[in-house]
Formats: sequence, structure tokens, C-alpha cells
Amino acid sequence: CITAIAHRFQQTAATGFFAKLKANSTSFYGMHAGHIGIAVFVIGVTMVKGYESERDIRLAPGETATESGYDFKFVSLAEAPGPNYAAIKANFEISKNGKLLTVVNPEKRRYFSSGQMMTEAAIDSGFTRDLYVALGEPVEDSKNGAWSVRIYVKPFIDWIWFGCLIMAFGGALAIADKRYRLKTPRAAAVVDSPAPPTASRAGEGTKRGRRRKASPQGAD
Repeated sequence: CITAIAHRFQQTAATGFFAKLKANSTSFYGMHAGHIGIAVFVIGVTMVKGYESERDIRLAPGETATESGYDFKFVSLAEAPGPNYAAIKANFEISKNGKLLTVVNPEKRRYFSSGQMMTEAAIDSGFTRDLYVALGEPVEDSKNGAWSVRIYVKPFIDWIWFGCLIMAFGGALAIADKRYRLKTPRAAAVVDSPAPPTASRAGEGTKRGRRRKASPQGAD
């Protein structure tokens, strides 16, 4: 697509970058933006399906698990009351090659109205990967307070959404092209003119004239 755009610019007769940019239609740029969006979408889907990883493990505070080169350290666990729920919040430190990347806080919530337990996963989004940490259930008969934890590593998952946005942007550019807009024809101006007398009205005028001629003059 970039090569095609550069070739199109070379063939454009206008001089100057902005003049060449303006000389081409928006549908031309929209078409190539759509193709780029499809390529980004395909890369995202391929990388996620080929390199994603998921792991269910048992962790206690102070323990660390490694997945796809990332270290997930279960630091602590504490209660975190909410407006309409009671929650248990975990504190995880995520690092790679000994360097701390971020701290995430997955929660396990119990809502007062329904009494249901809900899992709130913690997500750390990045340009080339997303990291998910979710709390499961406390491990029974655990002496060190271990919990079941689910860890996801999804590479390039944001590229899927980014590709969709690029495709939508390309479609908007194509729709904005003036050549594809419907033109409403201008209504012709109609000049009102008096209607000619009809045959019936003309006949009535002739009969009235004949009656006047045939009628005698007034009596003396």
C-alpha cells in the first residue's frame, strides 16, 4: 500500500507534497487505509492464536510464578470494601528480566444484593501484549493461604482492535469522497401564467352576445 501511494504521488502532475496529497481523492486513501487495517487485524489474530499462553496455578502470598518470560509475584491479600460489595483484593507485581513492569490488583467480589461472587480480572495492556491475572478460589486446607490463580499472556491482542479502527477510518474516508455523493437536481423555476379561457366559457360568452343583439330596444 505504501509503495502504491508513493507511485501515485510520482504520477500526480501537481507540484509540492500537499498539492499532490490534495490532488488524489479521499476514496483512494480510504481504500489503502482499509487494506492496512486488514493486514494489522490479521497480524493480531495470528499472533494471539499462535503465541498466547494460559496457566492455572496455586499461589500463596510471597510466591512467584513465571509465564512466557514474565514473573508474577503474589505480594499480598487484603479486604477492600466497595459501595455495594465486599471484596478481597490481591496485589501482584509483574516483572521481566528482573525489571518491575507494573502492579495489578485482581479482586474477588461478593455483592450484597444477590450474594453472588464475581471475579474482577486485572489487565495490564501494552502495544505488543496484554497480561491478565484473575483470582480463583482459596485452596482448602492450605496452611499458607494459597489461592488458585489464572494467568494469561496474549501478545498483539490490541492489534485486532487497532486494525478494526483503521478499517473503519478507511471506510469513512471512502464515504467522504464527493464523487459518491447523491446530487439533488435543482427544481426548474415555474412561471405562473393566466390560463386561457376554456371552450365552455368562450361558448357562454358568444351566447350572451347573441342574446343582447336579438333583444329589442326598450319600448317607448
